[in-house]
Amino acid sequence: MTPETRAPLADHPRRFELANEMHARPFPSLDAPAHALFLALKAPRDAAARDKSLDRAHLIALLDRFGADHPKPGATHWFGELGRHKLKWECHTEFTTYTLFIDGLEERPFDPTAYELLPADWLAEAPGARMTSAMIRIERLEEDDAGVGLKLSEWFVSESVAAAQVLDDAAVLAGDFRIDTAGHMRFAVFVRPDISQRRTGRIVQRLTEIEIYKAMSLLGLPRARELSERMGTLDARLTHLMSDLTGENSPADESLDQLLEISAELESLLASSSFRFGATAAYEAILHDRIDVLRESRFEGRQTFTEFMTRRYDPAMRTVRSTEQRLRAMAERAARAGDLLRTRVDVERQAQNQRLLESMDRRADLALRLQETVEGLSVVAISYYALNLVSYATYPLFELLGLSKGLATALLTPVVVLLVFMMIRRIRKGVH
Repeated sequence: MTPETRAPLADHPRRFELANEMHARPFPSLDAPAHALFLALKAPRDAAARDKSLDRAHLIALLDRFGADHPKPGATHWFGELGRHKLKWECHTEFTTYTLFIDGLEERPFDPTAYELLPADWLAEAPGARMTSAMIRIERLEEDDAGVGLKLSEWFVSESVAAAQVLDDAAVLAGDFRIDTAGHMRFAVFVRPDISQRRTGRIVQRLTEIEIYKAMSLLGLPRARELSERMGTLDARLTHLMSDLTGENSPADESLDQLLEISAELESLLASSSFRFGATAAYEAILHDRIDVLRESRFEGRQTFTEFMTRRYDPAMRTVRSTEQRLRAMAERAARAGDLLRTRVDVERQAQNQRLLESMDRRADLALRLQETVEGLSVVAISYYALNLVSYATYPLFELLGLSKGLATALLTPVVVLLVFMMIRRIRKGVH
C-alpha cells in the first residue's frame, strides 16, 4: 500500500477539543495607563447545576447592544471588542465573570460611574447575584517609586492594604480587599515602562482570579459555622450514647435506634456539605497558586499578598478544614459505636435464645417424664383389660385342675403384666 492510499490515522473524538482547551482562555493585552472593571455573578443556590445557557444568553444580550460577534454555541469563554473597549467573559462551574478593559484612566481614581458602561437594565436581568466586583487601576511606574506610597495611602485603608513588587520588580500590586461605598473592591497596578502588554494583561488577570477565588472559597466558612452549631448538639448526644454503651440505663435496641438516627443525620450533613468543602479546597489551592506565580517581594515595608492571606484568609480555611474533619470523624465514630451496639444487641439476643433453648429443653424433659408416666399407667390399664380377657379364656382349664378362680387370677396377673410391658417397650423402641 502506497503512502497516498494509506488510511488516515483516526483521532480520538475529543482530541482537538482537549488540545484547544489549553489555549481557550488567552490573557488580555493591556497598555498602561488603563483601567478594568471586573464582575462575577453566581446563582444563590445550586450554582453548579444551573442552566448555563442563561449565562450565554445574558452575554449575547450585552453583545447585541454593541453589535459584537456572538460566542460559539456551548462556549464557556469569549474575548473580543465591545464598542471602544474589550470584554473577557468566562463561564465557570459555579460562577460567571465579566472583565471590561478600558484604555486610559478615569478622571477620579476608582470612580464608580465607570460601571455605567454596563447597562443598568442589563445588570438587573443578570441570572445570578453579584459574588464580587472590582475596579482595577493600571498606571505606569516611573523610576521614582515615592509617589506610589502616597497614592496607596490615599486610595486604600492603611491597616488592610497589601502591596508587593511582583515578577522580579516588573510591577507593583496593591489592594485592601475591602468593599468601598460603591460596592466594589479596589486594586492598583503600577507597571514598569518596558513591560509588555501581554505581561500587563497577565498581571491583571491574576488579580481578578485572586479576588474571585478568594470570594468563592470563603463560601465554605458560613457553611462550616452552620454545621458547627448542629454538630455540637449531635456530638453531645453521641457522647452520651457512647458513654452508656456498656451500661444498663437504656435498652440496647432503643439506644441503637437513637444511634442510627444520629448516624443518618451526620451522613446527611456530610453529603450536603461535601461539594462546598471540596470546592473550597480547590479554590484555596488555585488562590495560593495565583499568588505564588507573582513572585512577590516586599514593597516599602508593607505586607505582601501572601502575608495578608496568611493573617486574614488562612484562618477561615483552617476553620473549614477542621469542621470537615470533625464531621467525618463524628460520622466514623457513630459508625463504630453502631457496630459495637449492634454487637451488644446480637449478644443479648443470643443470650435470650440460649435461655429459650434451655427452657425448651426443660419442657421436653418434663414432657418425656409425663410420657413415661402415661406409659406406665397404660401398662396397668392394658394389663387390667388383658387379664380379664385371659381369665375368661382360661377359667375352664383351671377348674379342671381344681384351682379356684381367685388363685387362677393371681397366677395369670404377673404373666399378663410382663407380656404387656414387653409389648409396649418393643413398640416404643420401634417408634424411636
